[in-house]
Amino acid sequence: MKKMMICLLSLFLLTGCSTTTVTESDKLSIVTTIFPQYDFVREIAGDNVEITMLLSPGEESHSYEPTPQDIKAIQNCDLFIYVGGENDVWVENILDSLDSIPDTLKLIDCVETVNEESVEGMFERNEEEEEEIDEHVWTSPTNAMMIVEKITELLVNKDSINEDTYKNNSDDYISELEELDNAFREVVDNGVRKTIVFGDRFPFRYLVDAYGLEYYAAFPGCSSENEPSAATIAYLINKVKDENIPVVFTIELSNQNIANAIAETTNAQVLTFYSCHNVTKDQFNNGVSYLDMMWENVESLKIALY
Repeated sequence: MKKMMICLLSLFLLTGCSTTTVTESDKLSIVTTIFPQYDFVREIAGDNVEITMLLSPGEESHSYEPTPQDIKAIQNCDLFIYVGGENDVWVENILDSLDSIPDTLKLIDCVETVNEESVEGMFERNEEEEEEIDEHVWTSPTNAMMIVEKITELLVNKDSINEDTYKNNSDDYISELEELDNAFREVVDNGVRKTIVFGDRFPFRYLVDAYGLEYYAAFPGCSSENEPSAATIAYLINKVKDENIPVVFTIELSNQNIANAIAETTNAQVLTFYSCHNVTKDQFNNGVSYLDMMWENVESLKIALY
């Protein structure tokens, strides 16, 4: 990755794109790395800004690598929004290389963060790997509200002409997020169990902390592993059987192999629980939103807990 970054930066500098260009439109240019902040900006600003998402629909965020065009988009934008943390080290390298740095916002700076954790039965991380910040801060609706408020503040500061639009849209959107938050709380409060099982990576630490859920999973959220040990699969199978858990969750854009293996042995149902880090091409073209996916999560959680 380091060699690739050097090559990309060299190619970018050779193109002579070291100064910010003026677009034909007076709209703000906003660039985001992945889907959550893209959708938040879309909800707040509507057609008043030009939004670019670097991660292509259908692409896994952990395997993303920037292109020279991506670097150019970052340099020429008015506001660049990224997650921060271990998987966004490439961002810091790019920003350090630019002569002109756009205004930036890191999602992990908008909320109080926690570290990823290894729970019982989870595939053990390499002893040399340090515990990392859990970067999936948007998976909790309460965190999403704080992120939306910060994005709104930045948009208003950069484009006061559309201040009323941004603030009104933001207020409406936060009201919808509050409704979503209340729905999650109601489902958990009325459930007959408080335990969920993921035959996959687990990028939902902020969500389970917010609603008092207990979880078991094959890997932490940012794990690079995709083959669990036999002991991990056996543990998750026994957990599902012992506690009569009706659902094994998997995340979007996953091959579902682990969840399917657990389900075949336990007769549990396999359901997708959306981390919202990205959408498929069809979902993107159809305008599927963070709220759409999170409301599906509410219904899936109801099946798992009731």
